[in-house]
Amino acid sequence: MEKWEKIKAVQRMQDYISEKLNEVITLNQLARASGYSQWHAERIFKELTGMLPFEYIRTMRLSKAAENLEKGGSRVIDVAFDFVFDSHEGFTRAFSRQFGVSPREVSRGRKKLKLFLPERVKDYYLKLQRGEIIMPDKKNASTVFVQVVDRPERKVIIKRGVKATHYFEYCEEVGCDIWDRLTEIKGALYEPSGMWLPKNLVKYGTSSYVQGVEVPMDYDGVIPEGFEIIQLAPCKMMIFQGEAFKDEDFGEAIEELWDVIRRYDPKIYGFEWADEDAPRFQLEPLGYRGYIEGKPVRELKK
Repeated sequence: MEKWEKIKAVQRMQDYISEKLNEVITLNQLARASGYSQWHAERIFKELTGMLPFEYIRTMRLSKAAENLEKGGSRVIDVAFDFVFDSHEGFTRAFSRQFGVSPREVSRGRKKLKLFLPERVKDYYLKLQRGEIIMPDKKNASTVFVQVVDRPERKVIIKRGVKATHYFEYCEEVGCDIWDRLTEIKGALYEPSGMWLPKNLVKYGTSSYVQGVEVPMDYDGVIPEGFEIIQLAPCKMMIFQGEAFKDEDFGEAIEELWDVIRRYDPKIYGFEWADEDAPRFQLEPLGYRGYIEGKPVRELKK
């Protein structure tokens, strides 16, 4: 299942929960909202939110109930039934376990609580891709392998988007099946990649982020409909490869490597960034090998 498809499926479940929070919600209903089986729906929900669906629902209901009680004017028993608890006692036990105080204390204005206000999964990953979320530093810094490789003169078959600046926007504009079509191209030099084109390769009215695959200069195979082929000059690429990660942690793995690249000074090793020489690229984030990204560089003149 494509990661963006997972995100959209979990977002549909989150939206359904928000809409039906005051009603009984079953796993079957959530699965129908997601478009997947109950097993897959539960698994991907936990993968992207860190919580099982019913743990998430219960915590949301308790936080919304606490909001109502903080406003005053509501009886505890009424709030309990509003948020689908079977009894006053059951609600009070769950509330006290969650917040460490009784609902009665909150209704009397004696305590302000830290509530569970989850972010929409889709919004979170969009902000992550835009670099608006910086992951906290880990106590044990991960290892990043860096090497410089030579890329020959070559061509690249690409599919342009409209305004996309990163993967998730691109999938919204073009679809999530482009990668599969690129893997079918015979004679490619490397695996398909997501690419940020330098300004000189961006056509007016099209996206800076594309997906493509590099092929030899003498490539004479099929170019899929809607794709185009452009030429790239020889260049050097600095390749960054992070540590292996769990597949569900792909967002954190990408952000960690981006943080390394942002702080990395290639001049220490005799190079400088050369953003106009070639597209910066990202390979599919596969947990077993770590996240990999490449950025063009030039040797500094001695």
